[in-house]
Amino acid sequence: MTKVAVLGAGAWGTAIAGVLAGRLEVALWTRDPAQAQAMARERRNARYLPGIDIPSAVAIGSDLPAALAQARLVLAATPVAGLRELAQKIPAECPLVWLCKGFEEGSGRLPHEIVPQKRCGALSGPSFAAEVARGLPCALTLASRDADFAREAATLLHGGRMRVYYSTDLIGVEIGGAVKNVLAIAAGISDGLGLGLNARAALITRGLAEIARLGTALGGSPETFFGLAGAGDLILTATGELSRNRRVGLELAQGLPLPKILADLGHVAEGVRSAREVARLARSREIDMPVSDAVNAVLEGRLAPAAAVERLLARDPKQER
Repeated sequence: MTKVAVLGAGAWGTAIAGVLAGRLEVALWTRDPAQAQAMARERRNARYLPGIDIPSAVAIGSDLPAALAQARLVLAATPVAGLRELAQKIPAECPLVWLCKGFEEGSGRLPHEIVPQKRCGALSGPSFAAEVARGLPCALTLASRDADFAREAATLLHGGRMRVYYSTDLIGVEIGGAVKNVLAIAAGISDGLGLGLNARAALITRGLAEIARLGTALGGSPETFFGLAGAGDLILTATGELSRNRRVGLELAQGLPLPKILADLGHVAEGVRSAREVARLARSREIDMPVSDAVNAVLEGRLAPAAAVERLLARDPKQER
């Protein structure tokens, strides 16, 4: 049976490991031996995916070489902040696909710019871990600059209730996944302030325009931003009750301080880390991204949520594009 190694036992790593175990040999690795022992014993990930059983076929451990041994594909399910360090521990010849979305804080680099593996790509799209783990249907996009690898990796992961498309637009898929988290915070702020469904729809639509402007400027394909990794992921993250980034926005609108919100969340909200890099990149490229810029201003404490909304509403009329 073909083996896949899933590195990172957060919610998404645990969920995809469970789904793939029905068709593939799966090793789920976590750096914490105590967590590995507890998960192997209880067949649950109590912290990140409570209430979901982990199939007995999933081999859970904290020995990285053992997890990687004979794996045909490696899935990195760590946050972007941990991807560089993890990728350096993976042999260069191991095909690697990352599940994280965002920019590396500080360097502003996308995931493909910080991994040494030549055969690599991103798996992205609308996919709440809790729903995937329960076996509910989802559709994703696997993107790589290597067309053969994209097709091979997508074919390997595709099956059951998880449909996987493939693409060669790696930059477009990464930009869609990174910026949608920032915009989901904006949607949460709007909902938290009680601005209504009309306002949320407008934010999502104008936010998608911002994703497309930045993505095409960086070399992405316009079609990508209207697909699963663009519009699909944005709609889910901006409206779904399971969205961590949307929850951040909701609680910011209620006046809660950001450190408390993140502490209570217990999970990584990539939009918080990516907002500064998105705003910086937009300025450096002279790309108009007012919604993303407003979110960054709120996160940095330069604007209150209500003031950010008023600033957006006060903008001069412009041609829609």
